[in-house]
Amino acid sequence: MADVIIVGAGKIGSTIARLLAAAPEYHVTVVDRSKERLAEIATGLRLSTAQVDIADHAALASQLQGKFAVLSAAPFQLTVTIANAAAKAGVHYLDLTEDVESTRQVKRIADAATSAFIPQCGLAPGFISIVASELARKFDSLDSVQLRVGALPRFPSNALSYNLTWSTDGVINEYIQPCEAIVNGRLVEVPALEEREEFWLDGISYEAFNTSGGLGTLCETLDGKVNTLNYRTIRYPGHAAIMKALLHDLGLRRRRDVLKDVLEYALPTTIHDVVIVFVTVAGCRDGTFIQDSYVNKIYSTKIGDRTSSAIQVTTASGICTMLDLLANGKIPNQGFICQEDIRLDAFLGNRFGGYYRQGEAAKGYHVPVERG
Repeated sequence: MADVIIVGAGKIGSTIARLLAAAPEYHVTVVDRSKERLAEIATGLRLSTAQVDIADHAALASQLQGKFAVLSAAPFQLTVTIANAAAKAGVHYLDLTEDVESTRQVKRIADAATSAFIPQCGLAPGFISIVASELARKFDSLDSVQLRVGALPRFPSNALSYNLTWSTDGVINEYIQPCEAIVNGRLVEVPALEEREEFWLDGISYEAFNTSGGLGTLCETLDGKVNTLNYRTIRYPGHAAIMKALLHDLGLRRRRDVLKDVLEYALPTTIHDVVIVFVTVAGCRDGTFIQDSYVNKIYSTKIGDRTSSAIQVTTASGICTMLDLLANGKIPNQGFICQEDIRLDAFLGNRFGGYYRQGEAAKGYHVPVERG
């Protein structure tokens, strides 16, 4: 049995715990500084909790001793602290962060580590890079790789057409930080909330715009191999304009605590959401210019006796899949591991990765297109 520590008892951390505790191969300990959050977790034979202040390095180190792995479902500000503790304890490390700088530091920590370091194991970054890499492998040469992901309420009821389904800190960070992209063959930074586009899918209108962190390490991996690479977040039309007004016109990008308070006060959470994954790759194959696309919609579903939102399901099952592949010797057990190193069939064939199959609409279809 593999002893696993989950840091963070919030919505995602508790969902990860429920998934893993249902598997007889794992014993899970959820740690958090909040006694109230821990009290909401139903403990059992393979699931326990411990109240720990993660900022207390000695307390965290004590929890990690002798464990197989630590999974971080904590705010991105704690990423480096937990990664350093994992390296010192010699345990495997996995996280969900979308923060670019934190991942760069994790990569440096991994260089000297004796265990595996697998950051960005969620939806985007995470699964989206696995899909993009799988499609890209089918081409002799690449022209463009475009990644679009959104976690949206199924029944929007406010001007933002948005409900809180994810970390508020994480959403604000994605809307503020510069975004990596490859433009005309060069790795560059582009501003968040810009380069807005509109598209239709299954009769519904959406917008998509630049946000930070969704590409994970894919820019570095495909640098020099593709002309265009970008990631954009999917929302309902009108969302980007309001967020730009709040962040830029009202100056709330410099008062993140105020914006967080406003959003959490005004926007309700929901479990009635849909996750949209939309990847398009174009390039040459056997002398023909071809476009391949992957489209998937995932909805909320029951895990155990509790219904979890689509973003909880996709995020939690992503990191659980990576842990399971690691525990079963399917991926290396030392050093820094990129999401795009994982094959799509291995991910979807895993018992946890199978949650992505519930809404799979199309995978790897291709049509010839004319060069523009």
